[in-house]
Amino acid sequence: MTLKSKLTESGEQEVVATRFFAQPREAVFRAIVDPISLARWWGPKGFTNTFQEFDFLPGGRWRYVMRGPDGVEYPNLSEFVAIDPPGRLVLDHLEPFHWFRLTMLLAPEGTGTRLTWSQRFASVEECAKVRSFVIEANEQNLDRLAAVLGETFYSKTS
Repeated sequence: MTLKSKLTESGEQEVVATRFFAQPREAVFRAIVDPISLARWWGPKGFTNTFQEFDFLPGGRWRYVMRGPDGVEYPNLSEFVAIDPPGRLVLDHLEPFHWFRLTMLLAPEGTGTRLTWSQRFASVEECAKVRSFVIEANEQNLDRLAAVLGETFYSKTS
């Protein structure tokens, strides 16, 4: 399992992370779009999620509350932009704090999957404000996804 996070050359408006998973991309895509699985891994380490709305179709809303390890609640609203199973998911994070477009691309790589996780912010300035937090949070997000995938993958093959 490897992770590479970097700012792109496109005006430094985007933060990109990649991760290789040993599971086939259909399994990775399922873990990303299944609301039960998603609630288990979404967000930085120590966060939990409660979903109020998960309308999984283009234009559909995803309304949820992330709860930090300190108990602070962060209501969030996103909208699904494009859903192309099992290779691509695009959503806009609308509220609160900052807008960004998250694009997840899943490419077959050997018997596994390479996930490219790209967040494009509204401006270079907005990206600069959140860059250091976002890079670490994305790494934690993908670590949590890897843990859920490991449990799912091994439980289904044993």
